[in-house]
Order: sequence, then C-alpha cells, then structure tokens
Amino acid sequence: MRKVLLSLIVVILAGCTSLTRQEQMELQALKGQGVSVDKPVGNWESPASPVGAAALNLLPGFGNFYLATGNGGDSSHYLFGTLNLLTWPISILWGIPEAAVDARTINERELIYYYKFNPQGKKEFSKSGLSLKID
Repeated sequence: MRKVLLSLIVVILAGCTSLTRQEQMELQALKGQGVSVDKPVGNWESPASPVGAAALNLLPGFGNFYLATGNGGDSSHYLFGTLNLLTWPISILWGIPEAAVDARTINERELIYYYKFNPQGKKEFSKSGLSLKID
C-alpha cells in the first residue's frame, strides 16, 4: 500500500501543467512589453482563478476538475482530480499548491493564445502599438 501511495504522489507531482519552450519565449516577449496575466492589454480575462482552484482542492480533487473544464480547460486535470480524490485527505498537501500553480500556467497559455490567434486579441494588441514576433 505504501508503494502505491508513493507512486500516486510521484505521478501527481510530475503531472503539473507546463508551457512549451515556444510558449515560454512568447510569454517572455509579452512580459518584455509590459503585458502579463496581471496586466493584459484590452479585454482579456483570465479563465482560471488560482485562489479558486486552490480553495476547491480542499475538497477531494474539485480544484483539478475546475481546471479541466471551462475556457482554457486542460483535460489532463480530470486524471489528477481523480487521483487526488483517491488519495484524499493527504492529497490536500500537494493538491492545493499544484492547483494554484496550474491555474496560473493555464492563464499564461490562454493569454498567449488570445493575442496570437484570437482576432479580437490580435486587434487589441496591434491597437496598443505592441507586436508579438517570435519564431
């Protein structure tokens, strides 16, 4: 039983949402121009609340289920939520910080996609006089 629990913990901790190298470079380019999740240009709204996701993970896996749904949802969080549910209440120890970090990462990814691919986001970005040129 101990090995199974340890294996689940390793899988959950290794499963955090991350940005690709290209996304990291695009995010750095945005930050260099003063645009971030906290200071967007135009009407962009973050799809996930880090505080909300962390608070929901007080309940078994609910924060992960929240991150798996909605705008910018990452379906891999269904698995993480299920694993957190199975290991609750100990999963609170890693589930709360993991949900907060993953919500922030999802918001960063959606910020990049909004300004790079969404017609309204592209228009707002170019109106501000900024440009996103990363190859």
